[in-house]
Amino acid sequence: MTTETQKNALLEEFQQFLQQGASPDFSPDEQPDLNTLLMEMTGLKTEVKAESRQFKNTLDTLGTALAAVQEDNKALADELRASSERMQKRQDEAMRTLLLEMVDIYDRLLGSLEVLRNYRPAAALFRRSRKKDVEFIRQLQQGQAMTARRFTQLLQRHQVTPVDCIDRQFDPVTMHAVETDCDPERENAIVLEELRRGFLFRGLVLRLAEVRVNKTDYKVTKSHE
Repeated sequence: MTTETQKNALLEEFQQFLQQGASPDFSPDEQPDLNTLLMEMTGLKTEVKAESRQFKNTLDTLGTALAAVQEDNKALADELRASSERMQKRQDEAMRTLLLEMVDIYDRLLGSLEVLRNYRPAAALFRRSRKKDVEFIRQLQQGQAMTARRFTQLLQRHQVTPVDCIDRQFDPVTMHAVETDCDPERENAIVLEELRRGFLFRGLVLRLAEVRVNKTDYKVTKSHE
């Protein structure tokens, strides 16, 4: 059992412990200086503001650089688009020039084919070679017809289509009236004849069709003989 003397000793030790924890002893030099604390806090605040300004300046610089890069990218994209459009335009012009030459050749090919179809050897001349001439013309006509079909397919692959104008109303966008005629039984401004075939390239005019147009209120006129 704990004696009275031991209890008193324990109480005294506990009291001394409380006194030491409740009121620590500071020397005069160790006492807190509020003025110094405020100065240190003010300095710390100044440093924080300086760091914030520097960070803001860095963000502004990065933002300006990013805007410059975006502007350069936009200018580059615009230039690339313009360059692509110029290249496409030059390609289209070159294609149109080539296709115009092709349709001219096509016209001559169809013209020669029409001549061959209408060819009739003279009965009184070349009697001995008549059969050979007829066979030669037939074979030549077949070859020309085959070439014309291939030419037609070639033009179609390049999206070149003829202008449909016979018995249609005159269209100044796709047609050029080089002659007029007067047929009272037909409507005014109806295309009577196609003198030169017109063509469209990708839906746009490649070459105007030259036509003879009905003019019921005018006398017959011709722009060229």
